[in-house]
Amino acid sequence: MTEWKMLTLVGQDKPGIVANITTALFDVGAQLGEASMMRLGGNFTIMLMVKAEQSIEQLNEAIAPVVNELNLSSSFEPIDACLHQHEQSDTRITVYGADRPGIVAKATSHLLAAGFNILDLESDVAGDEMAPIYVMHIEGIAEQGEQALAHAVEQIKNNGVNIDVMPIELMIG
Repeated sequence: MTEWKMLTLVGQDKPGIVANITTALFDVGAQLGEASMMRLGGNFTIMLMVKAEQSIEQLNEAIAPVVNELNLSSSFEPIDACLHQHEQSDTRITVYGADRPGIVAKATSHLLAAGFNILDLESDVAGDEMAPIYVMHIEGIAEQGEQALAHAVEQIKNNGVNIDVMPIELMIG
């Protein structure tokens, strides 16, 4: 039986992780779906949808040489694949300010209260060790409209951060 699994992988960033993992999966006939792969703090992370007839144990065996050689940590989990059923973001929000505890929790809680559905969030720590700046790029859907979102933005600003909100123009046709 063919089913979808989510591969989660992390390890110290080094050349060859993506090529070697995807080749190992290709070699056993696995189909790859959506993926998120990025460097985070000197580590490389992968979240990758994999469709394969093999069991999780067999897939772990298939990637074991790469995982061991590159000193990676990995796991597969069965998932429901909802490909081609994407909601499209209508708003992009950038939050930035001096790095301190609670920025993510407070900003996302205010957005949730305003009916903002987060579909993608990336963050980075800029500046330097003496003056770190936390930057979040958030995309999602303003389900309760602009007025509710504007109220949330004011609440977030009251926490001492800057915030920019931009509509995302969806291409239709």
